[in-house]
Amino acid sequence: MREAGDIQCSTASFFFELPFTLLIPPSLPLLSMASHFLTTAGGVIGCYVLYGYVQEFIFVSPLRDLGWYVTFLQFVFYTIISTAEMHYQGHRRSPLPMSSFFLVAFLTVTTMGCSNAALMYLNYPTQIMFKSCKPLPVMLGSMVLQKKRYSLVNIGGAALMCAGLVVFTLANVSVQPAFNVFGVFIICLSLLADAVIGNVQESLMRTGGVTGTEMIFRSYLLGSVLLAFYCAVTGELQSGLYITFTSPFVVTMVPVILFSITGYFGLSLVLVLIKSHGAFIAVTVTNLRKLVTMILSFILFPKPFLFQYVVGGGMVASGLWLAGRKTPSRPVLPTTAKDMQQL
Repeated sequence: MREAGDIQCSTASFFFELPFTLLIPPSLPLLSMASHFLTTAGGVIGCYVLYGYVQEFIFVSPLRDLGWYVTFLQFVFYTIISTAEMHYQGHRRSPLPMSSFFLVAFLTVTTMGCSNAALMYLNYPTQIMFKSCKPLPVMLGSMVLQKKRYSLVNIGGAALMCAGLVVFTLANVSVQPAFNVFGVFIICLSLLADAVIGNVQESLMRTGGVTGTEMIFRSYLLGSVLLAFYCAVTGELQSGLYITFTSPFVVTMVPVILFSITGYFGLSLVLVLIKSHGAFIAVTVTNLRKLVTMILSFILFPKPFLFQYVVGGGMVASGLWLAGRKTPSRPVLPTTAKDMQQL
């Protein structure tokens, strides 16, 4: 049986191992664990630092007011890359109809589209800070849907994260006169969709025998169709195409292509890291890259810096640590026949 964390592992293996397969003779030993970790972690940080830089650049470019159109282009490139991978692997598709992937595609569109669109209203560090608080909706969902209980330490960590977000957002309000609370709303919507999507993906992989590569291909292909329809209705598709074809290629399409490639490769390398070194190490590396990305954001895209950013960031980091602590808790006893079947 596949585990939820295995999604896209074939993608990760393909992108990470192929260069070494081509460059290193089979007779030579494989990379040591330390070398493997440094290479993979460096790749994750490198890809996502470039991803963050290009993402912020896009939202000061002519495409800055077209967040959903940018997401549409990102989905198209993700579909192209996953198609090439499936062709390379000689992948055989599962018998599930495309309609089975509609919910995954919708949630993926929501989480990525809202995350991109939020940059039209929030600065990049604030967006990163909100995205770092993904455990909040995950905890809430597990408490409501799975009746899971958390310790006071975990709940206190969640409360500290919320307080840190408030401090960080208020700092954003004071330095950004055009601040719009709608940006906070859509980044929270992105977090909620992101918290749900893993369970839906796991269900398809277990019941339908869907591989990670096929999950990417079908969800992003269907998501591209949904985004094309949405952008056509709102007028973003027409505006985006006009800007794309009338602006210099290096200003519009090159950043979007880099944005898509680095995002795809970065996610793949994160999954390699999870598979080879565990989730804790992977989370540590991704949090480090967020810190590096935020620092570079203030350097490369000058913006007012307030001490409240440090306070809010410290509160969120402390809250993440407390919320992630594993403490023994009493199991919830099953009360219905349905609950018994789920054990």
